[in-house]
Amino acid sequence: MDKLKVGILGATGMVGQRFVTLLADHPWFDIRVLAASPRSEGRTYEEAAGKRWKMIDPMPESVRNMVIRNVNDIDGVSSEVDMVFSAVDMSKDEIRRFEEDYAKTETPVVSNNSAHRWTQDVPMVIPEINPEHFDVIEAQRRRLGTKRGFIAVKPNCSIQAYTPALAAWKEYEPYEVVASTYQAISGAGKTFADWPEMNGNVIPYIGGEEEKSEKEPLKVFGRVEDGVIVPASEPLISCQCVRIPVLNGHTASVFLKFRKNPSKEELIEKLVSFRGYPQEKMLPSAPKQFIQYCEDDNRPQVSLDVDYERGMGVSIGRLRRDTIYDWKFIGLAHNTLRGAAGGGVLCAETLVSMGYIQKK
Repeated sequence: MDKLKVGILGATGMVGQRFVTLLADHPWFDIRVLAASPRSEGRTYEEAAGKRWKMIDPMPESVRNMVIRNVNDIDGVSSEVDMVFSAVDMSKDEIRRFEEDYAKTETPVVSNNSAHRWTQDVPMVIPEINPEHFDVIEAQRRRLGTKRGFIAVKPNCSIQAYTPALAAWKEYEPYEVVASTYQAISGAGKTFADWPEMNGNVIPYIGGEEEKSEKEPLKVFGRVEDGVIVPASEPLISCQCVRIPVLNGHTASVFLKFRKNPSKEELIEKLVSFRGYPQEKMLPSAPKQFIQYCEDDNRPQVSLDVDYERGMGVSIGRLRRDTIYDWKFIGLAHNTLRGAAGGGVLCAETLVSMGYIQKK
């Protein structure tokens, strides 16, 4: 296939940098525009992001000399691309207007931002779990007055460590969940070099994260009805979110109750056999096995498992019966790959495969 021309909005930030590394040699997408705030406009990507490069992988040679465009030049950027990935750093109100303005130029927007996650006609998708939510795009296009432009978002990074397990176990009817997430500093756009106070430290608060962790899975598990997404009413989820001194990888400690009574063997089998649209279509970024079950009691570990399936898979372990709840387990997902830019790229691949994104 001819590659689609893509732009990255907010290309100099941590998530923007991750988009760059994932898209620089992508079989379907060709980076044509890197856009950032006006203070970076006119500089090369290396000049603008080189000293702030936060990725372990080196900056791709193909983007070093690309000249940064002003992200606010919506018509100019849109005229050069078939779609954009959004990872801008603005207020939520600004992002909502900004992404809609891009969509109204007939440019699909796949966003890592949280601003539109609760817009009723904007799909918020984990492609293995709820790709059918992309059906709501037609209603969104009617609202925006577009023919091909729209906005799609991926959920918060912290829910990726446990929501896939709940989806795999849907037939056993999980109805009550308590989850504590232990979140890496890259989730705040930081490394240890620019956040040294996190060394040896734990911070028991991440602004806004607990509400997202409790509510977003319900939209993922919801249904499309009359042009909007209606969130599910269950499972009820209570969450605590803690920042820990780890660079990449969000870990979750989860307790849950089922209406039905599965065995441990049945639960594990559902995890390891769980497949979705990306696996069926063999999309470029899709993990071959979405969820792995770790048999060892001391797994999953960040140092051993965070890069499972190139960071796009989810690791579950320590599944055992609980004295108050029915079962408990530990989950792990890579927060900037599966949880952020990688999840965005997989959403875009799904949208291309389903025909929602095409060349202009």
